[in-house]
Amino acid sequence: MKLNLFKISVFTFFKLPAAWWAGVRVSEINDTSCEVSVRHRWINQNPFGSMFWAVQGMAAELSTGVFFIWSIKSQKVAVSMLVLKNKATFKKKAKGLIRFKCDQGEAAVAAINKTIDTGEPVIVKMKSVGTDSSGVVVSEFEFEWTLKRK
Repeated sequence: MKLNLFKISVFTFFKLPAAWWAGVRVSEINDTSCEVSVRHRWINQNPFGSMFWAVQGMAAELSTGVFFIWSIKSQKVAVSMLVLKNKATFKKKAKGLIRFKCDQGEAAVAAINKTIDTGEPVIVKMKSVGTDSSGVVVSEFEFEWTLKRK
């Protein structure tokens, strides 16, 4: 199944409404990488004048999880997916447009294929890096996903 920004936006609206209303959008995607953008706005701010950490987490998680979602949908096999662990590092206040990028699409598809082929649970670590418009890293997230064929 071809990755399509419009279909992903519709999916986000219906399945991840909190992320959609906070302004989280997939801005670029291909077989190997995904970029998710979110702009600091009133609705996603914290009391300190920057983007709330949970909004950054939603954007980062989507940049890693979209590969699993679309791989599962394209193969039409029931696979459960769950974030087992999460680690986040914040380096700078997130203001303006923040882009979260994950370059591990091939690893995600390989993990899905492995759990489908073997029936065994698979754990895969995925990283997403958030940068501001100047290219400065504002936060880094690491997700440990667990996948299992149903």
